[in-house]
Amino acid sequence: MSAALFVSNGHGEAAIAAAIAARVRDLDPGLRTEHLPLVGEAHGAQPFPDVGPRRTMPSGGLVVMNPRALARDVRAGLWALVARQAAFLWRARGRYAVVVAVGDAYACAMARLARTALAFVGTAKSVHVAPYGPGERALLRGARRVFVRDAATARDLVRRGVPAEAPGNAIVDLLASDERVSWSASLRIAVLPGSRERAYADALRLAGVISALRARVPDVEAVLSVAPNLDAARFAPALERGGMRAWTGPLGALLAEASLAIGQSGTANEAAAANGVPVVALELDDAPRDAWYRKRQRGLLGDALLLVPGEPDTAAAAVAALLADGPRRARMGEVGRERMGGPGGAEAIARALVALAEGA
Repeated sequence: MSAALFVSNGHGEAAIAAAIAARVRDLDPGLRTEHLPLVGEAHGAQPFPDVGPRRTMPSGGLVVMNPRALARDVRAGLWALVARQAAFLWRARGRYAVVVAVGDAYACAMARLARTALAFVGTAKSVHVAPYGPGERALLRGARRVFVRDAATARDLVRRGVPAEAPGNAIVDLLASDERVSWSASLRIAVLPGSRERAYADALRLAGVISALRARVPDVEAVLSVAPNLDAARFAPALERGGMRAWTGPLGALLAEASLAIGQSGTANEAAAANGVPVVALELDDAPRDAWYRKRQRGLLGDALLLVPGEPDTAAAAVAALLADGPRRARMGEVGRERMGGPGGAEAIARALVALAEGA
């Protein structure tokens, strides 16, 4: 039996990898799919098991523009983990028919160590924020197939000598679900704290905003999304403070009928925009790295994302005004769908991976 190895570097990236892998198995049940998470202890499960060395780092993998976070990870054994993961991939040659890097250029660089047919699924960059740089493009040229999140980014890479494709945004495919959240109010807020260790603290921040919002908008209901890799019990203080309930089911089910999303997440915020849900995020003065990330996300999502001050009463006033402005929310939803693109990417990428595996 042949096999495909997916290499991801983040929870959202792992979810995208799992969605593509499921379609690969539908197309070719004989093609085994495995997952190496470069970030975090575990993401996968049968029939998409985790393999190779893995460990959760203090930063949760978010070290860009944050030297202190990088220093904490180094003290926690980052370089030793990278070395073990690199050694695993080097020894993987001949074990997999295709290796798929899902995430950024770092994931691509690591996946190249397997020295087999390589595909790259770029989830992190877009020309709406910043193009792939010369070093990144050099890494991408080592891949047989390169898939990026939007057509403008693909065109930019093609002009620069990288044969990239944009068959659809796989994030959109993550939202498909027959489940639905049972709401009891007309104004419905999806609360998205993220999937990394800092989600517990961010949930408390968001809960403060929801608590302040209730004084302004009584007929509002908030449901907090708990990522599957996190401990639902640790969100109890946030749930109590914000008068919220938790949702541990599919994210698409939560977003399907939400009026608005407020979150500090990466992929989940983008998924909300893709679903036509206006997104609000907090600007945090005490988190410089978060400020950099929100600026990047604002560039990606454009007017689909509203950045508000982190102070609860000020943020609540901005959210209340947005809830009262139906036309503005509708415009934000339209921009989100346009910026994120349409569905079908996971299926198209899966077909390309099966073809690569069969040609190995």
